[in-house]
Amino acid sequence: MVRLDTRAADAARTLSHGERRQLEIAMTLATKPDLRLLHELLAGTGAEEAAVMIGLLRRLGEDHAVILVEHDMDAVFELARSISVMVDGAIIASGDPARIRADPLVQEAYLGATETPQRTFADGS
Repeated sequence: MVRLDTRAADAARTLSHGERRQLEIAMTLATKPDLRLLHELLAGTGAEEAAVMIGLLRRLGEDHAVILVEHDMDAVFELARSISVMVDGAIIASGDPARIRADPLVQEAYLGATETPQRTFADGS
């Protein structure tokens, strides 16, 4: 699944950063957990390695439960079915990718909106 077949005989220390991340996922697959918690898998990867990792995450998500913590919003929008966005430890939005992309607080926090939106709640606060 992780497509490291051609590197099977190589020591882990000789793998690139992205290949090491692929190896980490292979190791989780070997333990057969019910849920995989993956944190910042794309951090430090170049465009080519990120594309490989996104493909791997897509395949992994077909048959496995995955929670992904990631700041690469393009990858998140491409991969996720449901997203919760946190800022300073608080969830500011949850929903499908289209709802999250349209949310003004998410735009301000992560997508580069120019105005600072204020969320008002039903109780007026």
